[in-house]
Formats: sequence, structure tokens, C-alpha cells
Amino acid sequence: MFGAFRPTSVAFSGLLWKTPWKLSVTRKANARARLKKVDAVIETVRASGVQCKALDRALLLPKEYEMNPQDKYTVFSSTSRGYRKGIHKVPKWTRLTLRVNPKGF
Repeated sequence: MFGAFRPTSVAFSGLLWKTPWKLSVTRKANARARLKKVDAVIETVRASGVQCKALDRALLLPKEYEMNPQDKYTVFSSTSRGYRKGIHKVPKWTRLTLRVNPKGF
């Protein structure tokens, strides 16, 4: 039990990293702040006069204040009940642009 080949915590109790069922208030605030920072960067690049395809696509995205809370904190998932899942369940969700979902969902 205490030797070189002792079982890990995963073997003892299942998953080591458990994701909470819903976002905490702090994580929601951090997500909103992250969206606002991205909006500020997009606006700064637009104001500088640079033109590129990525900027054109970014300007089509809704701003943080234009998004409803459902779109801020959840994403479309065809496998989830209700077709929505928490944004924190998406791998690398802090680095992805997850602002647009299918219409009606």
C-alpha cells in the first residue's frame, strides 16, 4: 500500500478533477470580464485602421452587453438534455470564441 507501486488517488476514488455542476459567481464574473477585454481588443484593432479577414469575422460577433446570460454561460450541445451545457464543460473554454449558438437554442 505504501510502496513504490501504491495506488494513485484516481484509483482510490475515481476522477481526480471534478467539474462543478454550475459556474460559481466568481467564475461568471471572470467570464464576463474576459468577454469585455476581448471586446476592447477588437475595438482597439478596428480603431487602428488595420483590415483583415479575422477582424471582419470578429466584428460580426455580439458584444458582451448584447448577449443574454444563457449565451454567456452555456453553449449548444446536441447530446445534452435541453441542448445546452455549461460553458465550463467545454475543453479550453477560456481560449475559444463561444459567443454564437444556433438559432432557437
